[in-house]
Amino acid sequence: MEKKKFFINLGSQEISQIHYDNNDDFIIHATEDEVRILRDKLDHMYTSDTRAFFRAHVPIKPYHDDRSNDDYDINMTEAFKMLYNLGDEQTKSHIESMGILGDRHL
Repeated sequence: MEKKKFFINLGSQEISQIHYDNNDDFIIHATEDEVRILRDKLDHMYTSDTRAFFRAHVPIKPYHDDRSNDDYDINMTEAFKMLYNLGDEQTKSHIESMGILGDRHL
């Protein structure tokens, strides 16, 4: 499959082939299948975040014992791994400077 250029904004969870406003936090070159996998990870992050929001309103459930937080973290790390592996040099450099992956992207 042919790789195309995509602009990614993790804050808004936007994946677009069109550069608009501030949707270029990360730039990747990916196939449609790779973008579908990334979209799935972002969707899982959103779902986990929603579950964590509702859990936060249950005062007897401790934060460290919440599967939704773990799910969010796992999917975010996997999304950053994908962005690193598919990203242009600026994207890779930015992710390296964040230190979010450590040596896990290698």
